[in-house]
Amino acid sequence: MKYLPELFEQNQRWSLRQLQDDPEYFQRLAAQQAPKYLWIGCSDSRVPANQITGLNPGEVFVHRNIANVIVHTDLNSLSVVHYAIQVLRVEHVIVCGHYGCGGVKAALEGQSNGMIDNWLRHIEDVIERHSAVLEKLPDPTAKWRRLCELNVIEQVRNLARSTPVIEAWKSNQELMLHGWIYGLDNGRLLDLKTSARNRQELDQAYAAAIG
Repeated sequence: MKYLPELFEQNQRWSLRQLQDDPEYFQRLAAQQAPKYLWIGCSDSRVPANQITGLNPGEVFVHRNIANVIVHTDLNSLSVVHYAIQVLRVEHVIVCGHYGCGGVKAALEGQSNGMIDNWLRHIEDVIERHSAVLEKLPDPTAKWRRLCELNVIEQVRNLARSTPVIEAWKSNQELMLHGWIYGLDNGRLLDLKTSARNRQELDQAYAAAIG
């Protein structure tokens, strides 16, 4: 292998280990995809959905982008949401951010990073919406941590207003939304208490989570 041979070698070792533990593993995986969960997370390489939830391949459908943002004009993320809800019939959609998010920090500090500035403008909207809360916090680190949380909460709200979720709830499909955040320093997930089965629950949870 001319390029990146170490990755192909690691792949072969992994594949052999899987077959040793379970000879029918890949056949079973190839036959069907039936996850209960859609994970919408950050592209950060330190936040892999399967590993931190202890789920195997095939058990979680995943979409990731910079700072786990859900935008109503982003056909990529909305197509994933639609497919997960309408075709795979997932029961839970989890928006998961993480403390120490570089995208959130860049938006908070007003850094210019070129093209990504257009994407981070959505987080700047979150900053403007919650400026009174953020200004009361004692230092930049506290502001950064709280903005990571607020960004997740706002994205769950955006998700609830998306067409796939609206249609699912109108048809009484079993679907729950969740907002979580992950700690890079301890490997733990934290529930931001935005879970909801319908719009009324979401509005109540949103108000409580914002404080």
